[in-house]
Amino acid sequence: MTNPEIITIGVYGFTESSFFESLVKAKIDTFCDIRMRRGMRGATYSFANSQHLQTRLHELGIRYFHVKELAPNQEVREKQKKSDKQTGDKKRTRKVLSQEFVEAYHVQCLDKFKANEFLEKLGKDAKRIALFCVEKDPTACHRSLVAEKINKEIMLEIKHILP
Repeated sequence: MTNPEIITIGVYGFTESSFFESLVKAKIDTFCDIRMRRGMRGATYSFANSQHLQTRLHELGIRYFHVKELAPNQEVREKQKKSDKQTGDKKRTRKVLSQEFVEAYHVQCLDKFKANEFLEKLGKDAKRIALFCVEKDPTACHRSLVAEKINKEIMLEIKHILP
């Protein structure tokens, strides 16, 4: 059995068509939504709202999983909001996560996360797995922390899809 591939993707910067085209081009078969709240405000990114997203992925033959245990809780997200306010960063243009967020996210989610168990839950059909959240830049999003942990534990190559 070959190891699965891990790909990360955000929504900011994509159009609806370019987002789904990117998933198809990358041959994603398993889509892991690691957001706590699965809704997007406004029309621009409404295609990433949970129901629309799941319907379109199903049409494309891509399995959908909501992996809520990898979503930062409100308390952890507040640490990033506080840092963004201090630095003047906006969520859509942020380039890096604050050290406070990273540390809190590790305690809340990653300290107990086991990559092998995660992959087992996704099943043997998971060959090309997308970790999804909203930020454009993976280094500005917790999905990069999850990918990093997977890479560290089982040394899978990580790729990032950017708009």
